[in-house]
Amino acid sequence: MPRWFNTADPCKADIHYMLPPTVRLPNLERLIAQQSYFVIHAPRQTGKTTAMLALAQQLTDSGSYTAVMVSAEVGAPFNHEPEKAELAILDAWRASSQLDLPDDLHPPDNWDHAPPGRRIQAALQSWAQASPRTLVLFIDEIDSLQDETLLSVLRQLRDGYRNRPQNFPVSVGLIGLRDVRDYKVASGGSDRLNTASPFNIKVRSLTLRDFTDTEICELYQQHTDDTGQVFTPQAIETAFDLTQGQPWLVNALAKEIVEEMVTDTSVAITPEHIHEAKEVLIKRQDTHLDSLAERLRESKVKAIIEPILAGLELGDIPNDDIQFLIDLGLCKMNPLGGLAIANPIYREVLPRVLTVTPMASLPQIAPSWLTSSGELDQDALLQAFLAFWRQHGEPLLGSTAYHEIAPHLVMMAFLHRVVNGGGTLEREYAIGRDRMDLCLKYGNVTLAIELKAWRDKKGDPLESGLEQLDSYLARLGINSGWLVIFDARKKALSMEERLSTQVVTTESERSITVVRA
Repeated sequence: MPRWFNTADPCKADIHYMLPPTVRLPNLERLIAQQSYFVIHAPRQTGKTTAMLALAQQLTDSGSYTAVMVSAEVGAPFNHEPEKAELAILDAWRASSQLDLPDDLHPPDNWDHAPPGRRIQAALQSWAQASPRTLVLFIDEIDSLQDETLLSVLRQLRDGYRNRPQNFPVSVGLIGLRDVRDYKVASGGSDRLNTASPFNIKVRSLTLRDFTDTEICELYQQHTDDTGQVFTPQAIETAFDLTQGQPWLVNALAKEIVEEMVTDTSVAITPEHIHEAKEVLIKRQDTHLDSLAERLRESKVKAIIEPILAGLELGDIPNDDIQFLIDLGLCKMNPLGGLAIANPIYREVLPRVLTVTPMASLPQIAPSWLTSSGELDQDALLQAFLAFWRQHGEPLLGSTAYHEIAPHLVMMAFLHRVVNGGGTLEREYAIGRDRMDLCLKYGNVTLAIELKAWRDKKGDPLESGLEQLDSYLARLGINSGWLVIFDARKKALSMEERLSTQVVTTESERSITVVRA
């Protein structure tokens, strides 16, 4: 039977290329042997469900445990009706156990007859008492529950905890996107527990790490072994660089290439294929990327992502909010210091998503920047941008909720209109750099653009911008570029008065066009 790269959980060994599912969650068996309750949190599409299903099967096959993975998701429609949620959850758990366990390990028939508010605890108690083996339970999608229903389930687990192992599961793992402190409990789901209580019985909170470069090589080698189609070492290195090992991205790149782009298995996969697949994924905004983009609307996410995009310091951000973005997989702590977007693909996705509204607001613009032979004319592009900004720049600044970088987003929307004809636009930004670097490629033309904002209580960023762009140009191996300085001061001159250009030659003999907007 042919196997495929999987982008929808869970993986199945007979039809999917996959790594040993529990290798990225070490020491879980030790926690279970210690009769521990724990939390596993990781972003969507990282392999949580696959790993825990495999571990449950492994424990059951050992002959020592009744181990099963169940889901709390069916209780989510009843977040304000715990009594109904209990019945839906227990019915789903029975169905899962009947599918995944031998007959003699199924829960007893009368396990859901306790009073409302105690059904979960009573059911697990009766199952633990009836089971010929020690009971282990992994509860997936636990954070789909909120409010009264979530609190009821957690309190019942805590109350039964002291009765383990004969009268309650010896070990319970809660599995979701977030750690316990981030579970939504207030009316409307706007607040968090901010503490492990009412699940203060947990011993550890674990997360599922991303693939290493060696593991990506092992995964892609499975396709080579099955089909003969080779991923060159450079292609594997590029895949790791772009994804930083994020499992869904690793699989999605390969799937797009071998199923759509390079179906001839005699053709080797190269870095160029990886980059082309990256562009397809970003433009298509598949579910995984779209779910990340939805997070940008949340205030605590915006409070961190906006200064990162603007190159500013974070300011007074709660530690829990920083950890929340790390838990979501949007950000990571850079080994050299500072919070960073988790990987280059996400780094491209976030600003592209934020330019959707400005792009939808753009007027019709004729591509006057193209020559008769279809090549990019940088001088004509500059004139087109100046005309666009003079007429439409300020009105469009209100089209995005990210006000600190509104000029950046509007300019990127304009440049996306340019590259839609067949080019690419890449971005670089990071905390504390006080700038965003853009690299526009169209045919044989590479244009480097540095965006800076002149803010209140700050000096003119011209000198630092020239120095920074000169270094960026050296890295790209080109000799000219644009430095665009947006005047964001409250007392800035009118657009007509401040919109101007000048050409500056750096000490390195590079030509920089300074645009004040």
